[in-house]
Amino acid sequence: MTNYIKNTISPESILVKLDKLLLRTEKPGRYVGGEYNQSNKNWADVKTHTCLVFPDLYDLGISNLGLAILYESINQRPDALAERAYSPWLDMEKIMREESLPLFSLESKHALADFDIIGITLPYETLYTNALNILDLAGIPLKSADRNEDNPLIIAGGHACYNPEPMAEFIDAFVVGEGEDVVHDIINTYQDWKESGVSRADLLRRLAQIWGVYVPSLYSVEYNPDGTIHSFDTLDSSAPSLIKKRIVATLPPPPEHLLVPNIDVVHNRVSIEIMRGCTRGCRFCHAGMINRPIRERPVTEIISSIEKALDNTGFEEIALLSLSSSDYSFIHELIEGLTQKFEGKNLKISLPSLRIESFSIDLMEQLRDSRAGGFTLAPEAASERMRNIINKPISSQQLLDTTREIYSRGWLTIKLYFMIGQPFETIEDVQAIADLCKQVFFEGRKVKGKKINLHVGIGTFVPKSHTPFQWAMVNTPEEIKTKLNLLRTELRMPGIKPTWTDPLTTLLEGLLSRGDRRLGDVIYKAWLKGAKFDAWQDRFNYQTWMDAFSECGLDPAFYIHREKGLDERLPWDHISSGVRKEFLMKDYEWSQQQKLRADCREQCYACGILTQYGQVRSENQAEWKCP
Repeated sequence: MTNYIKNTISPESILVKLDKLLLRTEKPGRYVGGEYNQSNKNWADVKTHTCLVFPDLYDLGISNLGLAILYESINQRPDALAERAYSPWLDMEKIMREESLPLFSLESKHALADFDIIGITLPYETLYTNALNILDLAGIPLKSADRNEDNPLIIAGGHACYNPEPMAEFIDAFVVGEGEDVVHDIINTYQDWKESGVSRADLLRRLAQIWGVYVPSLYSVEYNPDGTIHSFDTLDSSAPSLIKKRIVATLPPPPEHLLVPNIDVVHNRVSIEIMRGCTRGCRFCHAGMINRPIRERPVTEIISSIEKALDNTGFEEIALLSLSSSDYSFIHELIEGLTQKFEGKNLKISLPSLRIESFSIDLMEQLRDSRAGGFTLAPEAASERMRNIINKPISSQQLLDTTREIYSRGWLTIKLYFMIGQPFETIEDVQAIADLCKQVFFEGRKVKGKKINLHVGIGTFVPKSHTPFQWAMVNTPEEIKTKLNLLRTELRMPGIKPTWTDPLTTLLEGLLSRGDRRLGDVIYKAWLKGAKFDAWQDRFNYQTWMDAFSECGLDPAFYIHREKGLDERLPWDHISSGVRKEFLMKDYEWSQQQKLRADCREQCYACGILTQYGQVRSENQAEWKCP
């Protein structure tokens, strides 16, 4: 499959081919560009050309907020431009390979190989094979070691990059942490290197000196006979032994010129991040650990930016994004300001990630004129024992009281999210999920009769790097199947609709998120065998991955079906999220004792974030602070 497309062609030639080929695709609008608010800089007028790539369909990628932030930020520079590319769907890829058409940017139709820098967003691990496929379609060598001065610099960032090792062979440099500032450091470093005329190796050494940038080729890994990591060593004096995540002290202004898609996509809305970080300390939550410390946007900035974005896009929906929206210090002021500002404009305003309490219902009451939709809550576990283990102390009575109030205020559908397979879970804990769901359902029946519905989403736990559960194991397929069968049987009744994650998808995510550098060969072989769009259920083939593991002589059970030793060197130990490993280790021990940690707003446990980064607060933050 590799190296089908060798030579780049001119944008004019690509346009001529597209005119003839697009009508053979399912959705031509994915590939034409020209969206409202698209940047249209003259290629010849700028020094540095970057292409931001989301390695999944246009339908998903165009709404990605991280990409939108970088796109607007880079294009504000007079000396650089940012364009975009997404993974073509199977029909378009087939045409591209048959017609020797390289992957191109939507804005100028330049082939990706023409760009100076390609930035690939990796928010989740099941995009890895898509990332390889994109490089191949662009005619760019897949492995960093095979690239030369004529090839673009390949950068990757996103939540999956907190364990960059499985993709280390394919990426020139990873951004660990937040990209708003570091992207400009990378562009500036690239420009200085380009003018110096020195080797590509020198560029990589320069990049390694930027806070938050990890260059894997400057490091080597040695393994013990049992397969665990013996040592992780630097190969160059320019490479730091510990790569600290990059953060921004204050959230920069949000993007106000969001792209308006050509076709119907997953999210046609104005998305704005009202707060970054979370103080709840759920032990399974990757985002809650790596996004510390809390930073909040001023209410005036949020409302002003939303108003401008609505004027610039014509969208009729607003999403207020954060990990725990009701923890935003000025949430009442914000909701009151929004309802006054946009009264009578028929806007839909969504406020995800709400706490399980009447306070959340009051907020939703302010934001909604109709009860036609549903109300979503995420208790995650149903027994007090499991809630203590995962550090989510919500009583069953509190959940019942909250759901009863939701139904009584007119909502007819509630969705509850639970997670099975968490550390130290028993079959009794799984039974408790079914029992609690029935209690919620029948409480609703008392209030609204047979009109009410209960949707139950069931995910399977995947231990993530930089969390207290990073040492835990993933349930075996047999264990997951037993637990799901129990829930399917118990919840088989009119009015209750259970849905669940494919257990095999969970296993693959676990393998990729916990892997070391040796998984690079597995990813490559799986891609050669046709693996791509692994996040799509109808495209995912677990056996393809198992065959790749077998050919590489690696045992999947080593990565996911054993508890890692607390003294074991983990593949991501050279990456710092700002939270000390000792803190995570203690929290893992506390979970086994069912010992809770209070919200960080109530008590500081010295996780380490401020030891590394100092006091980081927004000027609009409430009276509390991290000591």
